[in-house]
Amino acid sequence: MNFAYPAVFKASGRKFAFALMGILLAASAMAADAPRVKFDTSLGSFTVELNPEKAPKSVANFLKYVSDKQYDNTIFHRVIPGFMAQGGGFSKDMQEKSTRAPIELESKNGLRNVTGSIAMARTSDPNSATSQFFINFVDNKMLDYPSPDGFGYAVFGKVIDGMDVINKMATIPTGSTNGMGDVPRTPIVVNSARLVTEK
Repeated sequence: MNFAYPAVFKASGRKFAFALMGILLAASAMAADAPRVKFDTSLGSFTVELNPEKAPKSVANFLKYVSDKQYDNTIFHRVIPGFMAQGGGFSKDMQEKSTRAPIELESKNGLRNVTGSIAMARTSDPNSATSQFFINFVDNKMLDYPSPDGFGYAVFGKVIDGMDVINKMATIPTGSTNGMGDVPRTPIVVNSARLVTEK
């Protein structure tokens, strides 16, 4: 027996299909608009995809530093296996680089400090992030808002290629240099960081 659907159900089905298509197209457009930055380092290359929808201020700030070539010839100056690798603030000779004014914290954006995520580094002042960032080696739930100090750390993207390079960072022996701990004995140098124009 053939069963004919009432016209109202056919119309509803068409509306649902169009709505679903719209959602998929919007999601595709957002993914296409997500900026990507490729880091060339002394250990190899890795690429991060940024999330301007969830972290607009952090992403704009980071991209401005990339555009200014702030990260060229810097180092990952703090590396803690089982935790994270921090960079963006010191030259190869361990001189701290000048920065622009700090930005407002965006830790309530729903993005989590999971393995491979990139977040803004800051001091005890929640609104103190400038150019420094860190990449999580593991899931660091204790850095998500409101932990660990009532403010959390703002994630603004994730590593989408070259996670093996990130993991390699954790194998480099560290020590103290110029009064700073957890500094890689063999410098992990960022040769360049560039916006990727082709997906």
